[in-house]
Amino acid sequence: MIERVDSVNDPRQPPGAQEPVAENAPLVLIPVTADDVARSKRRLWLSISAAAIAVSLAAAFLYKRWVDPIHAQQSYEAGLRLFSLARYPQAVLAFDRAASLDPKLVDAVLMRGRANVDDNRIDQAIADFSKVIALRPNDTRALLARGREWFLVKDYQSAVADANSALAIDSRLAEAYNLRGLGMRALGDPRKAIEDFTRAIELAPSADNYFQRGATYQMLGDFHRALADFDQMVALNPEAGPAYYARAQVKLALGDARGAASDHVRGRILDGQ
Repeated sequence: MIERVDSVNDPRQPPGAQEPVAENAPLVLIPVTADDVARSKRRLWLSISAAAIAVSLAAAFLYKRWVDPIHAQQSYEAGLRLFSLARYPQAVLAFDRAASLDPKLVDAVLMRGRANVDDNRIDQAIADFSKVIALRPNDTRALLARGREWFLVKDYQSAVADANSALAIDSRLAEAYNLRGLGMRALGDPRKAIEDFTRAIELAPSADNYFQRGATYQMLGDFHRALADFDQMVALNPEAGPAYYARAQVKLALGDARGAASDHVRGRILDGQ
């Protein structure tokens, strides 16, 4: 006969030994307090709130990226209207907003430079044109615009350099030859200036190109060629007072005092004097 041995009172089991757990013994559940439940809810709500904030920020960013170019274009167009009305300070502000909203709208910076030119803010204009050139190195409009401002502040070397850069991009830019001619004449090389003005006339026979070459011939004492160029200038722009004053000086140098007086009077009439 086999005796049943109670493991609790089994003298063969060493003191302190744990009672073996039966395979099918039920799991003992650890009690959950109200604080535990509250913490779990807080963690859940924090996760949901963080996700919602992230989605909102992403949506706001995408919306901004979508609407900013639209607002930039609207500001740019407003700047063009203000520029056409000669309201240059307001145009500068409009172009500035357009450029800040859409950095890819480089034309806004270019037009801001032009508005600064007409508002006599030469340093700001040069900075704007330089920024355009940094973003678009082949932009001949910015190069020539900056070159003209260099010429106005008597930095003739920089003016010639910008004209050369523009001609390296497009060798048929009459404006670039005109600018380089002005720079070379100011630097003391009127013969080279004559070459540039002649090339400018070949590409674009404008009143200013004839005037600049005529003034250079006059500087060299070649009054007959100067007179021919001033005649062309008057033919192209008969309402320009400076053309008559310039021709009057040349006629006087050639001994035509009556013709000089007539041109001088005509110039004064056109100037409203």
